[in-house]
Amino acid sequence: MARPDARVLILGSLPGERSLEAGEYYAHPRNAFWPIMRELIGATGSYRQRCTTLTEHRFAVWDVLESSIRPGSMDADIRMEYARVNDFRGFFREYPGIELICFNGLTAAALFRKFVAVQSPQAKLRQESLPSTSPAYASMPFSEKLDRWRVLMQYVGA
Repeated sequence: MARPDARVLILGSLPGERSLEAGEYYAHPRNAFWPIMRELIGATGSYRQRCTTLTEHRFAVWDVLESSIRPGSMDADIRMEYARVNDFRGFFREYPGIELICFNGLTAAALFRKFVAVQSPQAKLRQESLPSTSPAYASMPFSEKLDRWRVLMQYVGA
């Protein structure tokens, strides 16, 4: 999801089961992504309304992997031999205004560096590894995750 004037790309690794079932990013009710976006940019309401708010603030949201085999939703269970990477060359051609790539968790960052950075000049863009919003990463309190995610705001003028 993105508009042509997107400046910040937020990358997850691969959608979890709930997100795939719902056809929505970060659909698990305990995922902190949407509560963080509510605090940062006022993303509230229906999924469609929250997505509109994200894109109006010049965020793009995507995943490093288009598909893979993963029993359950844990990133550690992604079967790398089946990993199919999204088309980042095409993405960066379509959205040349991207200035910052943010990774929603360490796995997204590692996948990007493994599969994308070696072939993409955009890998030289500023990158931020942010704490995962997944409910599986419960060792960091919400307030700390929110503070770390505030880096996004430097790029969207809000």
